[in-house]
Amino acid sequence: MDFLTLFLIYLCFVIAAATLLCVCSGRRESFLARSVSGASQVLSFVIPTQLQRVTQRALHRLFHTRSCLFVVLHVALQAAVYGEYTWEVFGYCWELQFHLLLLLLPYLLLAGNAVCFLLCSRANPGVVTKSNHASLVKVYAYDGVLFQKGILCPTCNMEKPARSKHCSFCGRCVHRLDHHCVWLNNCIGAFNTKFFLLYLFTLTAMAATIAVITAAFLIRVVLLSDMMRGSYIDDQGQERAVEIPFLIQHLFLTFPRIVFMLGFVILLTLVLGAYCCFNLYLALTNQTANEWYKSRRYGCSHQLTLQPRDRQVVYKNIYSKGAWMNLKEIFNPPTALEGKKKT
Repeated sequence: MDFLTLFLIYLCFVIAAATLLCVCSGRRESFLARSVSGASQVLSFVIPTQLQRVTQRALHRLFHTRSCLFVVLHVALQAAVYGEYTWEVFGYCWELQFHLLLLLLPYLLLAGNAVCFLLCSRANPGVVTKSNHASLVKVYAYDGVLFQKGILCPTCNMEKPARSKHCSFCGRCVHRLDHHCVWLNNCIGAFNTKFFLLYLFTLTAMAATIAVITAAFLIRVVLLSDMMRGSYIDDQGQERAVEIPFLIQHLFLTFPRIVFMLGFVILLTLVLGAYCCFNLYLALTNQTANEWYKSRRYGCSHQLTLQPRDRQVVYKNIYSKGAWMNLKEIFNPPTALEGKKKT
């Protein structure tokens, strides 16, 4: 059972690290950032200066500029999962007479996901240029809290339209910027958010479908072998009834790649499912991730008011028009003419 204990410890460590990274990533002066900064200062006395410069350039290029590395990693992970599914799971399930449409469903979702991936990564997210600046300024009103009139972007040297933000990865201002997605190597803005949501939902459905089919296959194997009624001899030479830990160990040793893939897609389904729910919440409330993060600094109220200096500024989302209209706006972004009518 040693391998199972180590595997569970490893899995808990990965989940804890991912959770800590997600929690700390939204804070500018987080404990994680301070720890990394402190460790860098200590290592600077040991690592040669030339190597430090090369490392800093590589990290800056990787995490602060547009790069295809994460796109390649994304494609490689999908290829590995689908390679294992096609090579082993599909064949075994076909022999066990699983329904053909169920087995083909992951491929149909993959085709839809690939289309959404291409549309989202290649589409113009809503780059603010001198030619479209005048029209984009009229689309959304300034709320006076998160977005204020007259603020210039020092890089683009233009007044920022309401709900726009400068992307440091791409070096440009984007209309209704949500975030820069490294997995798509593109900004998520007003004109490609719909493709991003569809991409995210199909990706989650892919992972969930493969997880369900793979789990159903392993359960079918256990039931057909009647393993749960069997017994085994432990290290002390005593006969014991088969329990869940032993069963997992046996499946892992019999189908190592399939069980490992199942653990990966289950974890992926949970992470992507949570992220899907968060993005669905943002869409239903007509917020971007950037606006949601900024609004956490302020209180919430049904009225938009600027309190005296000794009191906190109260923020209200003036862009929400109800769940249905908010979704409609995602899939049919308003033009300058429509924005002018609404204001």
